[in-house]
Amino acid sequence: MRFSDLRFLLAWLLPLLTLYGIMHTPAQAALWTLAIWISIALADAWVPGGARSPGPVDTASGLPYFRWVLRGYVLLQLVLIVAGAHAALQANWLTVLGVGFSVGFITGSQGITFAHELGHSKSKFDRLCAWVLMSSVCYGHFMVEHYRGHHPRAASPADPASAQRGESLYRFLPRTLWGSLASGWQLEAQRVAQFKTSWIRSPLTWSAAASLMPFVLAALYFPALTAIKIIAFFAVQSAVAFLLLEVVNYIEHYGLQRSQQDGRREAFGLMHAWNADHVLTNSMLANLQRHSDHHMHAWKPYPSLAALPGPQLPTGYAGCLLLAMLPPLWFALMHRRLDALPPATVPTP
Repeated sequence: MRFSDLRFLLAWLLPLLTLYGIMHTPAQAALWTLAIWISIALADAWVPGGARSPGPVDTASGLPYFRWVLRGYVLLQLVLIVAGAHAALQANWLTVLGVGFSVGFITGSQGITFAHELGHSKSKFDRLCAWVLMSSVCYGHFMVEHYRGHHPRAASPADPASAQRGESLYRFLPRTLWGSLASGWQLEAQRVAQFKTSWIRSPLTWSAAASLMPFVLAALYFPALTAIKIIAFFAVQSAVAFLLLEVVNYIEHYGLQRSQQDGRREAFGLMHAWNADHVLTNSMLANLQRHSDHHMHAWKPYPSLAALPGPQLPTGYAGCLLLAMLPPLWFALMHRRLDALPPATVPTP
């Protein structure tokens, strides 16, 4: 393991700072989160050399370290959510919403990213950790839809999580939110029928039940006003988290299309995902921005992903999230890049 690989521990810095903030100055939590988000975006864009991350590593010698960076985060997220709920108990409504946004930014940007990586692991423990993280943001169907739906269909019109050219973020979000939810439950229904099992044994059923528990417990064990604040906090942090996920989905395959012939899609290649190699966001997001390699080799551990010469984003994900929220600016930047890409290859039958 190289010294530069310690950079992945930066992923714990934001949740720890957020935890400190909501415990000491909850009224300012949202402002601090926005400041950190903008600072990361500016660092990606302007720090000399910041657009290039260290190369991939052989994970054999350091694999336990890389795994525990992700596994250790799971407990940190649960503590962060509990701390946020506690801060909401006596707070005014503006603070409740602010704390929900602040926690949701972490549970979305890092919690879902880590759940995504853990879910690709062959370890049952890692996949359980992924289910826990996704259940804590009320988005357990991602654990079905992403691996059995998105990966086979990415960069095609059949995928609700792939944005088409000219489709604004605000048109994409309703389509992907509903499409991913419906697809996740349909795919699980197919699995239940195929293996002649029951819904009571489905992890998706248990995930949905776990997501409901904070709402039920708050309603049962707290006075009405306090319960409403806890429910509002949990709902806001969950919504912020999965909306961040879907904005990232919008970015990752925007306008890219796998060709199709005789009803068959071509194999996923390096030209079918947008990439960025900015060191700060790659360190905090487990190399998620090396997205072409991830789709081409889905079981690859995150530190071994390579920066491939596929389509390149104008900046890292932190900045692209902001750009995508301004459709005219996003289209101006991205359509120029799309037009510069070589023509898609047609697969042989």
